[in-house]
Amino acid sequence: MATLTVTARGQVTFRKDVLQHLGIKPGGKIELDLLPDGRGILKAARLTGTIDDFVGLLAGRTKKVATIEEINAAIAQAWASNK
Repeated sequence: MATLTVTARGQVTFRKDVLQHLGIKPGGKIELDLLPDGRGILKAARLTGTIDDFVGLLAGRTKKVATIEEINAAIAQAWASNK
């Protein structure tokens, strides 16, 4: 069990091994579920984005529209260079 110290400002610092165990990297978020008996459940927050969020990520960044043939050629070239 890890024991954390609370600062005068009400903050705690998690040790590196605790963050690694939770799978939390710098900039990551932590979820804390408070239970009625004074306990809490701590876990890494998981991203809940949708495929629409991902598709829209690059929208408007270029004017070029690739044909399916160009996309397939780029994939084949990248695959060949990885061998």
